[in-house]
Amino acid sequence: MLNRGYCFEDLEVGMEAGFSKTVTEADLANFAGVSSDFNPLHMDETFAADTRFGGRIAHGMLSGAYLSAVLGMHLPGPGAVYLEQSLRFRAPVRIGDRVVSRVEVRELMPEKNIVTCRTEALVGDKAVVTGEAVLMVPSRV
Repeated sequence: MLNRGYCFEDLEVGMEAGFSKTVTEADLANFAGVSSDFNPLHMDETFAADTRFGGRIAHGMLSGAYLSAVLGMHLPGPGAVYLEQSLRFRAPVRIGDRVVSRVEVRELMPEKNIVTCRTEALVGDKAVVTGEAVLMVPSRV
């Protein structure tokens, strides 16, 4: 059954939701195809081996997309409209890493049905992406 999402009136500061995904070779290839970002840092092990990372890393925006999945599918969920997202890329993500993406409602602005959420993606206990999202959420009325 499709999650219908939360109406603005159902949201409370402190609500949380998450999603996790293990990054695969196919994820990098698919993301490169959709985004047209074929940077060899993501696609070419020989090239990437000579960089400061010592090997290939996932596109930073792939982790950003996982945050979008939480916001669009879980909290607030379907019907929410992304208005703004800040992202700080703190550490690399590699093929085989399990990325746990989490969001937390931090502020509610009822006059415009706007919610601000803290966003973070972690590998193990290390934050790889942090930021803040602002969304417009449908009202029940």
